[in-house]
Amino acid sequence: MEQTLMIIKPDAVQRRLIGRIISRLEDKGLRLAALRLLWVDRPLAEELYSVHAQKPFYEPLVEFITRGPILAMVIAGPGAIGIVRKLMGATFGTEAEPGSIRGDFAMSTRYNVVHGSDSPESAEREIGLFFAPEEIIDYELDLCRWTDTSKG
Repeated sequence: MEQTLMIIKPDAVQRRLIGRIISRLEDKGLRLAALRLLWVDRPLAEELYSVHAQKPFYEPLVEFITRGPILAMVIAGPGAIGIVRKLMGATFGTEAEPGSIRGDFAMSTRYNVVHGSDSPESAEREIGLFFAPEEIIDYELDLCRWTDTSKG
């Protein structure tokens, strides 16, 4: 079962969008494997965005993610990384398709509501920043037989 990290960012937490965003994941058939509400400190933010350290938008990213509480989640399901990225929509809210999370809730290039891992390698690294292995719960949902096409 593939796992990915998704973060509901401070702008979405402040706008009380957590439930609406989680509903979209659950409606799709994905499973919540771990959740943590926390305030990201600067060292964690710098590690999360280390791949962007030399880019001009790095400092604004770090400042934004440390501005308020976030909800970090491990999302599991067949093809979870690609599915979550499609549900999130394009990075910039003004370019995201209507019906996607960013397309429906984001208007800004900086305040874009959510973060999601972009590859299996990123997912493994990012999940490890927020969760210990024993905090990730593996369980089956009965509905998976209705939504998981890999099971025939």
